[in-house]
Amino acid sequence: MSIALRAPMRVVSLLPSATEIIAALGAAGSLVARSHACDFPAGIKAVPAVTSPRIDPARPSAAINTEIRARIEAALSIYRLDADTIRTQAPDLIVTQTLCDVCAVTPADLEAALAQWTGATPRILALNPVSLADVFSDIERIADTLGRGEAGISLTAQMRAQMEEIARRCAGANTRPRVLTLEWLDPPMAGGNWMPELVAMAGGENVFGEAGKHSPWLEPDAIAGCGPDMVLVVPCGFGLARARTELDALAQSGWWRSLKGRVVVADGDSYFNRPGPRLVESLEILAEILHPELCDFGHRGDGYVVWNDA
Repeated sequence: MSIALRAPMRVVSLLPSATEIIAALGAAGSLVARSHACDFPAGIKAVPAVTSPRIDPARPSAAINTEIRARIEAALSIYRLDADTIRTQAPDLIVTQTLCDVCAVTPADLEAALAQWTGATPRILALNPVSLADVFSDIERIADTLGRGEAGISLTAQMRAQMEEIARRCAGANTRPRVLTLEWLDPPMAGGNWMPELVAMAGGENVFGEAGKHSPWLEPDAIAGCGPDMVLVVPCGFGLARARTELDALAQSGWWRSLKGRVVVADGDSYFNRPGPRLVESLEILAEILHPELCDFGHRGDGYVVWNDA
């Protein structure tokens, strides 16, 4: 008597954080396609990319923002989606997001791409994390969908334990610096969603943005009067080198010159803006920046650099 073995699930991930979650669950081999932005863990770029940006990401922040707003107002997609390659890969599951029209392909983009398919279409799993609790829930939801529920529970338990230990360490600090986090520079946007939670766990006081709420745009007058002890620059989609370049270009802006605190630039693209396993490293980076007397995880120079020491 022979027993039929279930074929491994074939997965398309259109979200970098989802790709990292799938890999952390030990299911990287199930990925048959990815987004152009999925670049971690090592070796993932061997998986075919099925998206590309319609906007030149090398343009300055202000130009990117203007073009994105124009496309959104005209109900135009920000990304190209290679539906033919996705169809060829015959996925069982496609993972995307509804958190942000800018961050990655949305379900609306997918519906248009899949409209011409015949036969069975893949399941679509759309993530929408706005808090750390949502991130943990998404990890376990992906794990359950992949048939790896125990691995999901183990991964979130490990993440919680690591983050709680960092928070415990930082709770012993003598000071709680006031922190302004910037997820975009021109125009300025503060860090929302899980960022205020990370700041609090790292022993800081968040200036703008509320936990569990979307990142807010900031008025220059409000920035000028906020008086933070530290500014953390973590532009969405920008690595460390690109963020430094953008900040150098912005340094003469009136609202920026009004800020007197210490300025640190971190790799928002790899860490803070990816709601997945590396939020643990994001918290390590923030704790190391705010309380170096208590925390040294070795991230300086790689995960962040000090732009000035005001």
